[in-house]
Amino acid sequence: MEPASSELPTPQGLFSFVFPMWNEEAIIQRTVAAAREAGDRLVAEGEVSAYEIVLVNDASTDATGAIADRLVLEVPTLVVVHHPANRKLGGTLQTAFATAKGDFVLYTDADLPFDLLDSIKAMRLLRFYEADVVSAYRFDRTGEGPRRAVYSYAYNTLIRLLYGVRVRDVNFAFKLMRRAVLDKVELHSEGSFIDAELLCKADAAGFHTIQFGVDYFPRSRGESTLSSPAVIVKILREMWQLYPELKAQRAAR
Repeated sequence: MEPASSELPTPQGLFSFVFPMWNEEAIIQRTVAAAREAGDRLVAEGEVSAYEIVLVNDASTDATGAIADRLVLEVPTLVVVHHPANRKLGGTLQTAFATAKGDFVLYTDADLPFDLLDSIKAMRLLRFYEADVVSAYRFDRTGEGPRRAVYSYAYNTLIRLLYGVRVRDVNFAFKLMRRAVLDKVELHSEGSFIDAELLCKADAAGFHTIQFGVDYFPRSRGESTLSSPAVIVKILREMWQLYPELKAQRAAR
């Protein structure tokens, strides 16, 4: 009798790259090109059988929408959705997750805060450790400036204390999920609290999250609003509004 193989089965299926976009005319073509390169590598290495790139234009006021419409005619794997009115990060991701057809869904920012080829390692970790969510954290955060580093530390600590979710970098835009997570978790946040909501609800539903570190590349083009006072106030407001629901789900687990 031959010994049983110790190798885990390789996932097959569709991989979705998800990019929320607002006024990203300077980088949208680079973003799509990087996703195509990573997607081709994922297929070539047998991690998935196909991929798609989902881009949600959140009512941009620059040429992002026009460039996206041109690219969708040139790139067969590209799917573009336009919001008629701006819905911020949470609303844009809700649209993106509803649009994505993948068995595996990777969400990140259009400015590519990490090397998108790290998605190959994320898929291997998902497979080897039989995880449901892979959430990356930044090795070095000094590039984002001291103020944002302090905000992030305080926010991560608060999420850990309130919900018991031990994720090192809650709001970092690198989350790879199995489709089952998005099918089970119902998201309500319209703002930047959606990262925490996703991780907390996935944990409460019994999904297994693992983490790994990546090199971080701060935004060099376009505009980031994550540390603006209005965004911070919205995060805290949504945290307060969703606190009873998240605590109840965790207690019922």
